[in-house]
Amino acid sequence: MSKENQKMISNRRLFLKTSALTTAALMTPSASGLRGQAKNKPSDTVRLAVVGIRSRGKSHYRNFSRLANVEVKTLCDIDERLFPDAVKEVETLTGKRPKTVVDFRTVLDDKDIDAVAVASPDHWHALHTLWACQAGKDVYVEKPLAYTLQEGRLMVRASRRFNRIVQIGTQHISDPVVAEAVDLIRDGLLGKIYLGRVIVFGHRRNIGRVKDSPVPPGVHWDLFLGPAPYRPFNENRFHYKWHWYWDTSTSELGNNAVHFLDVLRRGMNKQTHPVQVFCSGGFYGYDSDQEIPNLQSAHYAYADGMKLEVEVRSLFTNSEAGLKSGCFFYGDQGWMQVQPGAYQSFLGEKDEPGPANTAADLQTASPEMRGLDHFRNFIDCVRSRKAQDLRADVWEGHLSTALSHLGNIAYRTGRQLAFNPHAERFINDEDADSYLQRDYRPPYLLPENI
Repeated sequence: MSKENQKMISNRRLFLKTSALTTAALMTPSASGLRGQAKNKPSDTVRLAVVGIRSRGKSHYRNFSRLANVEVKTLCDIDERLFPDAVKEVETLTGKRPKTVVDFRTVLDDKDIDAVAVASPDHWHALHTLWACQAGKDVYVEKPLAYTLQEGRLMVRASRRFNRIVQIGTQHISDPVVAEAVDLIRDGLLGKIYLGRVIVFGHRRNIGRVKDSPVPPGVHWDLFLGPAPYRPFNENRFHYKWHWYWDTSTSELGNNAVHFLDVLRRGMNKQTHPVQVFCSGGFYGYDSDQEIPNLQSAHYAYADGMKLEVEVRSLFTNSEAGLKSGCFFYGDQGWMQVQPGAYQSFLGEKDEPGPANTAADLQTASPEMRGLDHFRNFIDCVRSRKAQDLRADVWEGHLSTALSHLGNIAYRTGRQLAFNPHAERFINDEDADSYLQRDYRPPYLLPENI
């Protein structure tokens, strides 16, 4: 290894050590006490609303509550049954009792709220983000960025037009070990990259078949569906299981694979869309209401000939064999495997071990705590107004999420597709183009002035 690479890796290790110490401090039970030690002026306090407080939303209000001079002022959800526990937890963390609202549109009228954290289902991400940008509020929005490719483009446009800070929750890039690996690849450690691969294992249980039923008390079903087509209430279409239906989901390509697609695309240094895509797969093993596949294998080609592949497998996993979800980069001088908190490279014709890094503290920390730096980065940029300092700006989110969309469209059309990355349209394929946007159910319509 050259002296330049050795020095570069040493500097990155120092950054990793510093970051790990900071994260460890914030993981202590007394982390909320840091709020009182902050040197920022009271006027620097960032007041947030969190929309969607189940599942990922818990990570949002917990992590933002751990940051100095950040107040989770409002919790928003369409299921009122979730409020008591969430309010109690935020109050315990911060000493302040948050307000609760059901309809996100009421959050927009609150002038005291500086930013919103969007942890609602996929089909709501765009409207929540666009409305917030129009109302002058910054946005941290969960992955995938949008439900359609058209929505992603509008979200980029809105953030620029209204001068808003918009961060997407692809937090792997805030993992200093992953960032180190991406830098090494882009600096030429593996030579010229010709192929990137993503493998995602994640066993999903059979949801079975469930009949429609009355809407439970406290659940605002129409608000949950929002822009999606109206369907009678069904437990299989509700909490988390909405992931298994095309009306509300972007499949596992958008749910989990997008994290690794984001890392892969950055390492491959791609700031454009691919020009070809093909995706096969299916739904296997279960008698179920589920619509999305539990196996997808997508293949992409860029204009320069670089290839990208992704496989998501949900029926059974390979964890017993020691295999884990991750990214694989292949260059003409070597290859590298990258996972959260670890990477290993192999160089030359004999696959001799090259630079590697394993941060045990990052690997053993919960996924929630591993993402804390990503939330902090968003708050720092809200204060500085420097969107260029975001780890996952909305544009980066659009490029990564578009890979999920293109894979899903190829799967649903059942054929190889040619794509114009500049026009963001398929070439001579109206059927494929029809999946680039959706029909919105009134009154949940896209804003006109974006």
